[in-house]
Order: sequence, then structure tokens, then C-alpha cells
Amino acid sequence: MNSNNEKIAIITGVSNEKGIGAAICRRLASEGIDIFFTHWNADSNWEENFRNEMIESGVRCAGIELDLSKSDSPELLIREVTSLLGIPSILVNNAAHSIDSCFMDLDAKILDDHYYVNVRSTSLLCVEFARLIQKTNSKFGRIINLTSGQQLGPMPGNLAYVATKGAISSFTLSLSAELAHLGITINAVNPGPTDSTWMTDEIREYLLPKFPMGRIGQPDDAARIISFLASEDAGWITGQIIHSEGGFYRG
Repeated sequence: MNSNNEKIAIITGVSNEKGIGAAICRRLASEGIDIFFTHWNADSNWEENFRNEMIESGVRCAGIELDLSKSDSPELLIREVTSLLGIPSILVNNAAHSIDSCFMDLDAKILDDHYYVNVRSTSLLCVEFARLIQKTNSKFGRIINLTSGQQLGPMPGNLAYVATKGAISSFTLSLSAELAHLGITINAVNPGPTDSTWMTDEIREYLLPKFPMGRIGQPDDAARIISFLASEDAGWITGQIIHSEGGFYRG
């Protein structure tokens, strides 16, 4: 599998045009990689419009609305991709569930809601993807998980998100040892605070001084490092948590 024209990428959590997920799709599509994306609770015309944008860029593209909190969603997703486009070779677990939760708020439901999407879905998608690669004996696979730098410092008020994303960092490291002999690399990327859809002017004003490069991270910053990790050139990198956040200062 030497040509990007033969590669199919799955990107989860692509629900708006300004998010990291959309930037990843655009970056990979610009390299001739076919795109399969998932979205949830997006605007009614989002899927069709974004799919058309990808197709107009010269690649094949399909997308589905998928509730990743459901236990059967990983198996369903892999089945849909192979049916509509073919055997995928790249998986980007970008989807995440996050609501603020301090020690006064945290309860079983909040933890479960985070776990279902951030841990269970991501973990099962990784192994379903790896089993497919093993079955087809293609000897090429790339998995990139998104994290948020939980091990670099405290994130008070975000306890459920921290716990579940931290689990993915550990899962990535251990799974990398199991998948290496299959030619599958698995890494995680922490893009740092990224100005996609959640930042207000007040948040931007607070964060900007913490970026020594003089600007806040943009979705395409994350897309560029993910594109590299998905490439042939990154074949010797696995089991890593890469902090691509422009020197963001947590002090």
C-alpha cells in the first residue's frame, strides 16, 4: 500500500466545519486519501455539504451520523466503511464527550457518559480496526487518538474528561506493543487549547499570553501533525503521546 490513492481514513467526531475533525479530513483529502467521517448532533445539512466538499477536492467520501456512546457503534462503523469505501488503513479517534465536572458535580452518570465515548468507543474502534488489518494482512495501519495533555498538569473542574482521556494515553502505549508486528502504529496527539468552536473572546484573551509563539492553536495545527503520523514517513513512531501545542505554558 504505497499510494495515498489506495488509502481510506476514518475520522470520528466531524460535526462542524470549524472543528479539528473537519481540518483533519481536509488535510488528508488534500493528500489524496479517501475519507469516511462520523458526526453527531450536527446541523441538518452538515453531512451532505461536507461530503460534497471532500468529493470536490478529488477523493471519495462517505459519512454517517453515529452515536458513539452505543456499545455496537465501533463494529457498525467498521462495517459501514468497508461496505461503502473499502478496507480502511487510517483511524483517527477525534470524537470526545466533555462537560465540566468538579468534585461537587461528579456522579455515576457523568462518568459513564464520558466513559462510553472517550474510553469504550475509542478502545473498541482501535481493536476492531486492528483485527481488520490483521485479517487482510495488509501490513500497514495508522491509529491516532486525540488526548488533551492530562499528564502535563491538573485540569480542575474537568474530572470526568481528565480520567477518561488519561485512560486513552495508557491504552495507546500498551496497545502499540501488541500491534507493532502487524505494521500498525498507534500514537496519541495532544493539540493543546485549540480555537475551534468552543472559545469565547474572554477565553482567547486569557489563553493568548500562555502561548509563547504569540497565537492560539488552530485546527490545522492538529491536522498537520496527525497527517504526518498517518503517513509512510511516520512508520517508526508508535506508542507516543505527542504534545503539539506551541509551547503552551500551564503556569
